Amino acid sequence: MAEHTSSSITIEAAPADVMDVIADFARYPDWTGEVKEAEVLATDDHGRAEKVRLVLDAGAIKDDHTLAYSWTGDNEVSWTLVKSQMLRALDGSYRLAPAAGGATEVTYQLTVDVKIPMLGMIKRKAEKVIIDRALAGLKKRVESGPKG
Repeated sequence: MAEHTSSSITIEAAPADVMDVIADFARYPDWTGEVKEAEVLATDDHGRAEKVRLVLDAGAIKDDHTLAYSWTGDNEVSWTLVKSQMLRALDGSYRLAPAAGGATEVTYQLTVDVKIPMLGMIKRKAEKVIIDRALAGLKKRVESGPKG
């Protein structure tokens, strides 16, 4: 299995508020940068997304793919690739932990593997760019407050 890339950020909001933004797939194009479209295809008994189709444009990695989501309690969500045009793997997770002052430490882990030959260094760079932009976008989105 490919190596993973991981990064963390502190967001000045409660874990539940952060997870609300993470779980709102319809809004991903508003804040992620790389996700151009998001469509929830199936939900679980709690109304949380189980299968989501995403159109991704992350520079070196452009794809239309479907991910299966798994929710662990209220503070972790992970995903794995179901189908893709150019990806062999796109597995990741968001883990939330309470931090000082009511903030939340968010750790994003991601593994990307493409069907076409690509240097590991370039894959890691793409993973890092996706993670950094997603965390920065998530922080900005959560800290700017609810959007209707």
